[in-house]
Amino acid sequence: MDTATPAVTVALHDGASVIASSGQVDARRHGELLLPAVDRVLAEAGVKLDAVTGVVVGVGPGPYTGLRVGLVTAATFGSALAVPVHGICTLDGLAYAAGQDGLEGPFAVATDARRKEVYWARYEDARTRTGEPAVDRPADIAEALAGLPVVGQGAVLYPEAFPDARGPEHVAAGALAALAAERLAAGQELLEPQPLYLRRPDAQVPKNYKVVTPK
Repeated sequence: MDTATPAVTVALHDGASVIASSGQVDARRHGELLLPAVDRVLAEAGVKLDAVTGVVVGVGPGPYTGLRVGLVTAATFGSALAVPVHGICTLDGLAYAAGQDGLEGPFAVATDARRKEVYWARYEDARTRTGEPAVDRPADIAEALAGLPVVGQGAVLYPEAFPDARGPEHVAAGALAALAAERLAAGQELLEPQPLYLRRPDAQVPKNYKVVTPK
């Protein structure tokens, strides 16, 4: 599952392929949409939740509120089912999906970080990220990414900085699961299911607020 972008996406993977999936784009309803999506995917596959042997969750980067919905839900399922919970960088999932669609490297991935910024990373190919994810204003990285295809909603939102926008626009849980299955089969360690925020949350305690005490 992944809720690091406006997409609320869930998939069931059997270790070889995706057997059911769901994706809805709504940046303000992650908490409302995620569990029904899980139910829908399990029903489509004809299995119960207790058949799940592991959970893969996108760790971002992403906005604080949406991202934590998927991470908390994944952790809850892991605890309730006594199964491992694995993290995958959301940008890696987008890169992998772009590769499945036929895109060859090098290229970049960019998602919407709000505040007129993007979360982004460069890739040598669909499976190989070069460097760590970052958050920047599109104009500040346009020159560094000049000539590269850029995958994701970030490219679509800022065509003046990223003229060669490519799909998919949003991450799909099926791609995350397939990438995780591939890495686990190769004996690679996955990330801890901890949020990759890259910056402080939008909601903060106001400074210099007045304390009102009764007389």
